[in-house]
Amino acid sequence: MVSAEGSQPISAERRLEELGIQLPTAPAPFGTYVEAVQTGDLLFLSGMLPVVDHKPKYVGRVGKELDLEAGRDATRVAALGALAAAKQHLGSLDRITRVVRLGIFIATFGNLVDQPRIADAVSDLYRDIFGIEKTSVRVIIGVASLPLGVPIELDVLFEVR
Repeated sequence: MVSAEGSQPISAERRLEELGIQLPTAPAPFGTYVEAVQTGDLLFLSGMLPVVDHKPKYVGRVGKELDLEAGRDATRVAALGALAAAKQHLGSLDRITRVVRLGIFIATFGNLVDQPRIADAVSDLYRDIFGIEKTSVRVIIGVASLPLGVPIELDVLFEVR
């Protein structure tokens, strides 16, 4: 994404501000692991859940206890938590040079087939923040259950400088 002047890329930090998005506090682990590990120019994040203040914001399966919009919002909550974890590790989201891969695990019920619309909540958010040229590959997997009974878990991989 390039600024109006056409010369400097717009920073992710500035885009968050322009979009009126305030990051939550970075999530804390629920067990014996860390939220982020960097090796070389790759930042791997632990599975990101839709939690606020160390408590699930949503519990249930999409297609039974939760509707599609709740699934999309849960995905957005997890995506913002991932950004908060990355910022805590990196100091600034401007160090992210590409969103490499998104894995979206969705606890579903029945014959739900709208998983791509749920996953678009994170893909669209990251596109709006980092730019279309930094859009990732992704995989969407429907599962029977996830930790803490949440409907969404994100697997995020960033390239960083």
